[in-house]
Amino acid sequence: MEGMNKIMGKTILAFAASNSSASINRQLVTYAASLLHGADVETLDIHDFEMPIYRHDREEADGIPQQAHDFLARIARVDALLISFAEHNGSYSAAFKNLFDWCSRVGREVWGNKPMVLLSTSPGPGAAARVLGIAESAAPHFGGNVIGSLAVPKFFESFDSETGLLVDSELDQQLRELVAKL
Repeated sequence: MEGMNKIMGKTILAFAASNSSASINRQLVTYAASLLHGADVETLDIHDFEMPIYRHDREEADGIPQQAHDFLARIARVDALLISFAEHNGSYSAAFKNLFDWCSRVGREVWGNKPMVLLSTSPGPGAAARVLGIAESAAPHFGGNVIGSLAVPKFFESFDSETGLLVDSELDQQLRELVAKL
């Protein structure tokens, strides 16, 4: 009940740091958001914030795209963040990294000093832990207050995509405890 009281009435922004239409990280973050009983959960798709690849010359010539400002405005109006990171070659997805790069040009405090729960998953045993580690260590430098993280290994064994539920009971309990901290 203690965690429930913390999130009552809060607005949480949830998204996957992936632009894949079949994103397993989107499935995970959607499930995690469903556990936030009593909170108002907003979701977004980073595909809606697609911009040209960041380049200093482009910024000098054209300024910062409106999508970066729109993304930051979404962060500004919520109380906390719930993000699940896709791992591409050991790092952020190109789509997320580009969005983040543009947003950081508006100001260093991209995460707006919001409490954050960070997640990751992958089909294999690594659970996208490398990118989660990168996100955890970088977030405080960009105004993020990471209150916890969870990497979910072997997504297709741990999660039932048909029901949208995390079927690994130990991971499910860890996730429930984690999101209750928001």
